[in-house]
Amino acid sequence: MRSFTYSSASDVAGAVEEISGQPEAKFIAGGTNLLDLMKIDVMQPRHIIDITRLDLATIEETAAGGLRLGALATNAETAYHEQVENRYPLLSHAILAGATAQLRNKATDAGNLLQRTRCYYFYDKATPCNKREPGTGCAAINGINRIHAILGESEHCIATHPSDMAVALAALEAVVLVSGPEGERAIPIADFHRLPGNTPHIDTNLGEDEIITAIELPAKGFARNYTYLKVRDRASYAFALVSVAAGLEIEGGTIKEARIALGGVAHKPWRLPHAEALLHGQPATPENFRKVAEAYIAGATGYGYNTFKIELAKRAIVRALQQATEMEATS
Repeated sequence: MRSFTYSSASDVAGAVEEISGQPEAKFIAGGTNLLDLMKIDVMQPRHIIDITRLDLATIEETAAGGLRLGALATNAETAYHEQVENRYPLLSHAILAGATAQLRNKATDAGNLLQRTRCYYFYDKATPCNKREPGTGCAAINGINRIHAILGESEHCIATHPSDMAVALAALEAVVLVSGPEGERAIPIADFHRLPGNTPHIDTNLGEDEIITAIELPAKGFARNYTYLKVRDRASYAFALVSVAAGLEIEGGTIKEARIALGGVAHKPWRLPHAEALLHGQPATPENFRKVAEAYIAGATGYGYNTFKIELAKRAIVRALQQATEMEATS
């Protein structure tokens, strides 16, 4: 780990002002990903701004009937919060599918969204990686790429985003609230993370001088028919090969609305509203689920070791939708 200077921010405005004047600075809260990357010299901030003292850990209702998750609320606090468990169980289940209890006790909601890829080559400084060092190439494309992207990838990067929480937030259509030198703004979760294109080193549309202050959930939480399905190599403490967050609104066996987001397959949570629309007004049947699965995975590309993900993703979508439907029969 390289040497760095340290300071502690006492309010949001001060934190923004400090990072705006130091382009090589980084915020730290839980530090569950940043510190790991600093130890192996993949990230090399010259200054660390501790934001744990900021008043951003509250979880509260919004005037619109939704829920606001403070950026510094821990993953554990969020997953076990009564309002989240009762109104947004999809989110609670997704968070609890990730990491370990110890990490969830430390990691923050904002930090979860900002975590970096777990691509082997990103972590290995002996190999080329456009995400770590732009212009050097992508070793994963012709390398061991079993965990890598099949959708939305580019010739410059086939890494995936590792968050489970972000996948559920995509299905719920959450909004990320941020503050910066120009004031406050809201970023729909669909626009928060980026596809790699020719700038894979830029993970999000958050400005380098901006800070996340909260995540807002809309009133609709799909608390009756939902599921978070995570397919992984082992039952715990493993990142998704494919994950599916599904929320359905069903009346009399007919689907009124469907939300589907995939994890483990792209540089960001993968959601296709036009494919979801294929289910609207249709009966909740395996045949209709398979049609949606085909639409979601259309255009997918395998790179050898990860080609199995194409069929796996289709099956996972069908299974997740079936599980979400079956909840109505048992409720």
